[in-house]
Amino acid sequence: MLLVGLTCWLSQAAWAVKIDTVETYSASMKKSIKAVIITPDSYDGSREFPVVYLLHGYGDSYNGWVKKAPFMREAADLYQAIIVCPDGGFSSWYWDSPLDPTMRYETYVSNELVSWVDGKYKTIRSRAGRGITGLSMGGHGALYLALKHQDVFGVAGSMSGGVDIRPFPNNWDMAKRLGKYAEAPENWEKNTVINMLHLLTPNSLALIIDCGSEDFFYRVNNNLHEKLAERNIPHDYISRPGGHNWPYWNSAVSYQLLFMKQYFDKQKSK
Repeated sequence: MLLVGLTCWLSQAAWAVKIDTVETYSASMKKSIKAVIITPDSYDGSREFPVVYLLHGYGDSYNGWVKKAPFMREAADLYQAIIVCPDGGFSSWYWDSPLDPTMRYETYVSNELVSWVDGKYKTIRSRAGRGITGLSMGGHGALYLALKHQDVFGVAGSMSGGVDIRPFPNNWDMAKRLGKYAEAPENWEKNTVINMLHLLTPNSLALIIDCGSEDFFYRVNNNLHEKLAERNIPHDYISRPGGHNWPYWNSAVSYQLLFMKQYFDKQKSK
């Protein structure tokens, strides 16, 4: 059904979007942070649009999605949503670091940036019109933020996400944010997505998870899918051949955004 819907939308699309680089301010980190904001051609301030926050991976920045995923130049028109690509501080993992007060990206994305976007754009200012997804570090970040802030986000996704960080204690600067696993295991245990499922009840958050079968995060994503199923938490889970790379994410993001559009449309009809 998802594939049929995607094909239908692709056949009807006509692309014309506006891509802006904006500068926002984080009071919690006392610094300016850039973001890319993509608005559809039909955006003229006369009606409210849903917003999808699209997070980048480790080592990337706010403009990674528009530089490396050509589909993003079509997506806002195709799905009739504002797309916001924030900067995640290279290696923040979208936590409020207990060690580093200059790394408060949970507060920034889920509070400060959302408030800024809602103040500057004509948006649906509720969880019914707000989604979040991302790749790799950003896939972890999207689920982490959505699970903790279900009053802010109504739909969340992950592409090749690091949804269980514990098997990777020496990777991707995570020890800089949480402390070494051997020395501060409690920080790792409470800040890994797979240990946060107690925050969910069935249908409290619409979820879509996608990971390629050749990805080094495949096992932890499959584990997350099984644990969600054990708890009777409805979710879409996509697994297909592919690795941890941009060809995979260029494909995956279209399914994520279609899932979110279907959620937004359902909320409007209520």
